[in-house]
Amino acid sequence: MNAAGHWFSRITPKPEIGYKQMVGLGDLDPYGQHQTLCRLFDLPPKETRTGQPAPFLFRAEQQDGLPVFYVLSEQRPQNRQDLWRIEAKAYAPDIRAGDRLAFKLRGNPTVTRHTAGERGRRHDVVMDAKQRMGWKNLPEASRPSLAHLAYEAGICWLRDRRERLGVQFGDADLRVDGYRTWQQRNGKGIALSTLDFEGHFRIIDPTRFLNALLGGIGPAKAFGCGLLLVRRV
Repeated sequence: MNAAGHWFSRITPKPEIGYKQMVGLGDLDPYGQHQTLCRLFDLPPKETRTGQPAPFLFRAEQQDGLPVFYVLSEQRPQNRQDLWRIEAKAYAPDIRAGDRLAFKLRGNPTVTRHTAGERGRRHDVVMDAKQRMGWKNLPEASRPSLAHLAYEAGICWLRDRRERLGVQFGDADLRVDGYRTWQQRNGKGIALSTLDFEGHFRIIDPTRFLNALLGGIGPAKAFGCGLLLVRRV
């Protein structure tokens, strides 16, 4: 099955921009990254707000202190401010049942918990696991490490999504690490936790997988989560 009508871009700062501009770009937090990338597209004002569905998917990395963005979008990004080197190519992966793909994913794994009389609320799966096991009250020698909790909670989160993603994998096929938390400094109450997943899977349902590939996985897509980076193995 073929996906068409999208662009995949690698976006980096131009080497000739000024020092202050470089420092500013390197210090962008997830909110600033989203706002910066929005300026590369023709978007109605409401689509640039981080509470709205993301008009593109992206993942931010760093190289020598500067951002490297991987962006999947329906529009081709445009360098209007002359700050960026944009390497864009048409994105039309041909996905078939039985294909074996290596993947990388930065996700915002959450679980919804319901309290009597209240709407369900999303919780970071790692903090949820700590709370449910009474981690604070355990003797220090009995506490699992945060890295172990993140691995176990992350695998459970992704395992529960295998069917809707149209893929098949085993726990031995995955690596889960890089647990990070972030809270916006200006007091708007935006908080985020992320985990990095890496491994390989086999395609069972190409239609479901393409929907996930183009639409992203999980919440917080406006903050650089949910983009699947894949290659054949």
